Amino acid sequence: MSTATSTAAAAATSNYYGASPWMRALRLLLAASERAWPAMGVRAAHRLFGTPLPLKWLNRPDGPGAEWQREAWAFEQTSLGLYAPIASMPDAPLVLLVHGWGGHAGQMVPLAQTLAAAGLSPLLLEMPAHGRSDGTASNLAQFARAIEYVTARLALEGSPLKAIAAHSLGANALAYAASRGARAERLVLLAPPASPHAFTRYFAHVFGLSERTRAAMQHRIEAREGILMPLLEPAAVGPRIVQPTLVVHDRDDRVNRFADGVAYRDAIAGARLVATEALGHRRILRDPPVLQQVTAFIAAA
Repeated sequence: MSTATSTAAAAATSNYYGASPWMRALRLLLAASERAWPAMGVRAAHRLFGTPLPLKWLNRPDGPGAEWQREAWAFEQTSLGLYAPIASMPDAPLVLLVHGWGGHAGQMVPLAQTLAAAGLSPLLLEMPAHGRSDGTASNLAQFARAIEYVTARLALEGSPLKAIAAHSLGANALAYAASRGARAERLVLLAPPASPHAFTRYFAHVFGLSERTRAAMQHRIEAREGILMPLLEPAAVGPRIVQPTLVVHDRDDRVNRFADGVAYRDAIAGARLVATEALGHRRILRDPPVLQQVTAFIAAA
């Protein structure tokens, strides 16, 4: 990775975590624990890295709303939330919508409404440690396992998926799950990040961690989840994805670089990239032209 690319990505990560007295306090605490007790510094870094921000209780007022019925599914040592519209069409093709890291199911409602208007049946998936789901920590590998579990269970129950659309880290998890055979006719990756391995470096940069602590944190994550981070990247997962895939990424995304979307487009055979302007990382989830393009792609025969 070039110096310019590393600088840009580190700036994006800084934008994700933001500058606040609370974040500065966390940086000081991590630095102190790293110096005084290195093993404790690694554990503290691992915990913070796996904590979705903003904290989930801050997002609860912005959930899907009264028009949606929630069903809780037990999953691993936590839970998942599945939201279906109360006024759903039983025989309509089913589309699973997945939020990103630190997000919640309510963020996917504008796309769900556009899909419903086109005769499709949206289903919102809320990940562990997000929204109203149980847990306080999660990670990319668990996101991917959750997608695999939900798609397999729906298929077994006679509800196969027309498509899965996912945002940000959810899109990274979707690509990995699809490369392992997750069942859906079509995929939509909205503002996906390309490299969780690189993100650990940017995280370490933001919080002033040494390379030794960063590497130990990464190894701790990989050992616990049973997956090496480079195996989650586009070059590793893309060649194994067989579904028609649409990638949507904004050139001005300050969280995940536009180059990340290009990497997925290039790695997945036949994938198409929609490049937007001036929407950033989250406004693509409610921009009418984007929602119409995504819906048209999903509804295609």
